Amino acid sequence: MSESSPRPIPLRRIGLAAACLSLLLTGSAAVPAAEHSQQRPPAVAVRATSSPVPPLKFRQRVLANGLRVLTSEDRRTPTAAIYVWYRVGSKDDPQGRSGFAHLFEHMMFKSTKNMKSEMLDRLTEDVGGENNAFTSDDVTVYHETVPSNYLETLLWAEADRMVNLNVDQGNFASERDVVKEEYRQSVLAPPYGRLSWLTVNRSYTRHPYKRPTIGSIEELNAATIANVRSFYQTFYRPDNATLVVVGDFEPKQLDAWIDRYFGRIPKRSGPIPRVAVREPTRTAERRYNETAPNVPLPAVVMTYLTPGIASADADAIQVLDAILSDGESSRLYRSLVYTQQIAAEAYSYADLRTDNGLLIVGVVAAGGKDLGAAEKAALAEIEKVRAQPVSAAELAKAKNRLITGALRERETADGKASALGAAAVLLGDPNRVNTDIARLQAVTAADVRRVARQYLTQKNRVVIRYAAAPAKKEPAR
Repeated sequence: MSESSPRPIPLRRIGLAAACLSLLLTGSAAVPAAEHSQQRPPAVAVRATSSPVPPLKFRQRVLANGLRVLTSEDRRTPTAAIYVWYRVGSKDDPQGRSGFAHLFEHMMFKSTKNMKSEMLDRLTEDVGGENNAFTSDDVTVYHETVPSNYLETLLWAEADRMVNLNVDQGNFASERDVVKEEYRQSVLAPPYGRLSWLTVNRSYTRHPYKRPTIGSIEELNAATIANVRSFYQTFYRPDNATLVVVGDFEPKQLDAWIDRYFGRIPKRSGPIPRVAVREPTRTAERRYNETAPNVPLPAVVMTYLTPGIASADADAIQVLDAILSDGESSRLYRSLVYTQQIAAEAYSYADLRTDNGLLIVGVVAAGGKDLGAAEKAALAEIEKVRAQPVSAAELAKAKNRLITGALRERETADGKASALGAAAVLLGDPNRVNTDIARLQAVTAADVRRVARQYLTQKNRVVIRYAAAPAKKEPAR
C-alpha cells in the first residue's frame, strides 16, 4: 500500500530511481543488476540531444480554501491520474517522534467518516487501477491511476480522507506495528541497512533531515494518539496541499467535481509551521567508523553537502552524478569495479532536497581488498573530475540518459502528473516542468567541473566507514 521513500525522487535518472532508493532505504548498496556484467563496456560515440520537447499544457487555479489545483488534459488513453501532494515530510516530524510523517502516511489508508479501512484499494484495484503513496523528507504524496470513468469517485475519496479521517487508537496501533516491521526489514535485517540510515544521520548536524524518514523503533513507540491527531489537524489541510489531475476528462466537468468535493472543505485558520533551521556550511572533514552484524564486505560512504533541488547548480550536479556512476561506462564503475577490481560496488547519488541536499559516493570493497585502498581510489576519481573537464562524449551520454528518463516519465498520465506536481511543490514553480529538460541540455563541461570543484572538497566531506562488528566471544564453560 505504501512505497514510503526516504527522499523525493530527483528529476533525474527516472529508470534508476528504484535502485537509488533501494540503496538509501533497504540498504542494498548496489548499482542496477543489469550493470554488473564483466564484459568490456563498449566505446560509443554519443551526441547530446537538442530536440525541442513539446510543452506539457496545464491549467492552474487556487480554491477559496487555499487548495492549489493543476490539471492537464490527455485523451490518448481512457485513464486519469490523481496526485495529492502535502507539504509535510519527515523534516516536519515532531521532536522526539522521528518516522512520524511516514507513520501518518499509513494511517491515511485506514477508515474515514464515509469509507471503511482499505476501501481505497477496492475503489482502485477492483476497477483495474492502482493506488499508492510515499513519504520523503519534504513531502507526503498520495496517488491513484484509474479508468477515467472512475475519476469522480477517486476525487471524492481523496477529499474525504483530507478532512474526515478516523484517527483512533486501533488504526494507530496497527499501522505503527506495520511501520516498525518496515524498519526491521529495511534497516536492521539487510547487511547495509544501518549504513543507509547512518548515511543520512551522520551527514547533517542541525537540520531535521538528520532524522531518516523511516525513523526509529524507540521514537515510534513513544508516539501517542494525541500526537497523531495534532499532526493531522496541523498539516492535512487544503492550503497545505496541491491536487494534480492528468488524463482523460472534460475540463468543465472536472472543475465542477473538484469544486464539489474539495471546495467544500473549510479553510483552516492559523499559520502552518515550517522548518526554519538551516544546515551550517561544513568547514572540516568529519569521519565516522561504524559497525553492524552480518556485513559481508566493508564499505565506505562519502557525502558532500549541496544546495537544494531548485538551485541554479542542481542540473549540473545531476549531470556530474550521472558521469560518476550511471552505467558501466561511468567513471566509478570503469575504474574501481572493471579496471582495478578493487570494489564490488561503486555508486553515487544526487540526493537533492528542498533545503540542502547531498551528493553521495559509496564503495563496497571487493573480497580480500583493503577498504582504505578502495576509498583512495574513489577519491582519485573525484579529484580527476575536479581537475579536468569531462569529455564531450561523457557529457553527451550523461545528458541523454537523464533527458531520456524524463521523457519516458511523460509517456503516461501518471508520469506527467508526477512531474507536474514535483515542479510545483519541490521546485516551487509548475512551469519548471516545461523548462527543466532545456536546463539539462544547456549544462556544459565547464558547469560540471565548476560544481565538482565547488562542492567535492575535503572540508565539505563526511566519511563513514562501515564494517562487520567483531564476533562476540562465547562465554567460557
